[in-house]
Amino acid sequence: MTDLPPDLFDQTTIISLLATVAIVLVAYLTSKSVLPTSTSGTLRFLFIWHLADALCHFILEGSFLYHCFFSYMTPDAETDIANLFPTPFNFLGWENQRIYGPQSGGDNPFAQLWMVYARADKRWAGIDLGSPKANFWMIILATAELYGGFMTFCPEWLTGNINLDGSNFMYMWVYLVFFNGLWVVIPLYAMWYSYCQISLAFLALPTKKNN
Repeated sequence: MTDLPPDLFDQTTIISLLATVAIVLVAYLTSKSVLPTSTSGTLRFLFIWHLADALCHFILEGSFLYHCFFSYMTPDAETDIANLFPTPFNFLGWENQRIYGPQSGGDNPFAQLWMVYARADKRWAGIDLGSPKANFWMIILATAELYGGFMTFCPEWLTGNINLDGSNFMYMWVYLVFFNGLWVVIPLYAMWYSYCQISLAFLALPTKKNN
């Protein structure tokens, strides 16, 4: 068994873990505040889970996206490139002049939190745009979005649109068509893009086998 790393339970790690516990605690206290006392344990658990999940996405993963776009360093001769997760070439139009991600966030608490997690998965230290798994999950999510949109409006169509009001431009073309259409057009585009990427991958297989 290998020796444990000296920073396994350092101050940054403890604070990061406590931040996660705090999110769960907020979700639990919220459930105590807004749910009736008669709520079953199952529903209370699911409420806590979904609220904690939402807070995790908005706060923690939101901070990761911030560092992906706004935290960067300009490497020089003294920069230890080997210990940094590489930024995709020409990301945001800067070719190879900048290194983005939490690894460039300095003393920012959220950057340090992600650098703790990056000890286990180094991709979270920087920006990883090239995972082939992304295409698979984009198809799954796009299919779910299209199904959700269909199930939202199909029952209404079958009952004569009695709950829809398209009497003016704002209601019809902005609220109903535009905002709901986004969840049709963009998922279809995501499916088309993923299909093209997967097709290209299969076309490249014979070449790799011959090599």
